[in-house]
Amino acid sequence: MTVTIEQNTSAMDSERDPAEKIALARADYPGARKWTYANAAQLGVLSEASRAAIASVVDGQVSGDAIKDDWWALAASARSRFARLINARKAEIAYTKNVSEGLNIIANAIPWCEGDNVVLCPELEHPNNVYAWLNLKKRGVEVRLMPGRNGDIDVGPMIEAIDSRTRVVTVSTVTFTPGFRTDIAALGKACRERDVFFLVDAVQSTGVLETNVEDALIDGLATSSAKGLLGIGGLGFLYCRSAWIGRLEPAYLARFSVDVPGAHESEMSGEDYDLMADAQRFEVGNYNWAGIAAVDASLERLLELGPEHIEAHVVGLATDLAQGLGELGLPVTSPPAERPRSHIVTVGTLSARGAQATNDQRLDDIARHLKAERVKFSIRRGLLRFAFHLYNNGEDVERIVTLAREALAKG
Repeated sequence: MTVTIEQNTSAMDSERDPAEKIALARADYPGARKWTYANAAQLGVLSEASRAAIASVVDGQVSGDAIKDDWWALAASARSRFARLINARKAEIAYTKNVSEGLNIIANAIPWCEGDNVVLCPELEHPNNVYAWLNLKKRGVEVRLMPGRNGDIDVGPMIEAIDSRTRVVTVSTVTFTPGFRTDIAALGKACRERDVFFLVDAVQSTGVLETNVEDALIDGLATSSAKGLLGIGGLGFLYCRSAWIGRLEPAYLARFSVDVPGAHESEMSGEDYDLMADAQRFEVGNYNWAGIAAVDASLERLLELGPEHIEAHVVGLATDLAQGLGELGLPVTSPPAERPRSHIVTVGTLSARGAQATNDQRLDDIARHLKAERVKFSIRRGLLRFAFHLYNNGEDVERIVTLAREALAKG
């Protein structure tokens, strides 16, 4: 059984305008037609092409026709495509289960000594990029917790906190809430000059905003396939810069982690072994083949549409939504003036908790009305959160603003 997925090539005609290509691609995302779907920060919409890719893998196993060599070819394709998406090399990409596993792989592969430290901004990170580091305190690692500033990861104090014992600096490329971009370039430059591993949680940017690990001087990047990459849960990618791979010792080993030239995956070469020279040294056990099929199809589309064009599309929608909600007198959050908006728009006052309701009755009224009218969004740390992707359009923005206006009028 050969896994071959044909996408709607007419919509990808190279002669079409990039904006037109993106508009045509919407037809392949049923969820974007069923809902006003503005929830890419939580879960992306799966395309018909990705569903067909999953079915091809599953059907092969149901019928008994599956040939694992075909699956290996699929894994190689998705690995290469993800590398292209972030401007990395295929050998620098490992498969993981999710973001959390990717972060933990690096956290536990660094050759820590007692008294070493890691720098992060916990109040604006997802808990998964906090607990991985707190767990190292029992090994004598100092966890330097830096404050944010008005909902923004303030990189200045983080850079100042770096010293001769700093081994890692870690941030989100875009915070999960309030959804601001981090000044990755400044942190990357500071870390590279000091030989500090710069690790980013890029789950809120990969596939939606253009990502270039070389330009940003990123050493490690963890993401999952279920959000911006438009795949399914249970699969992620870890990028590790080639200059660092040989300096890291994975905490767990399995057959794929070890270099046994010319041997089958079920065979080993004895008690002495060499780790894989590339990022596969971080992989443990067999892969999520259905997840790989789904993301291979979605990556093909993301690359065809062009990350720079997708970013322009979603940022334009986010800008329009922020303006529309702001004109209603709602407290729309704004990133620092020197930094562009991301694809995420949040409304309200940031708090330590709050995933079911806000601290503002008006916003809670709007949330109830939006849910009743089939709008998908989320609430995080007391903020209404809207996040766009390639399948969204201006009608989605207009509908959200109109429904918000209706809710305010009723209140």
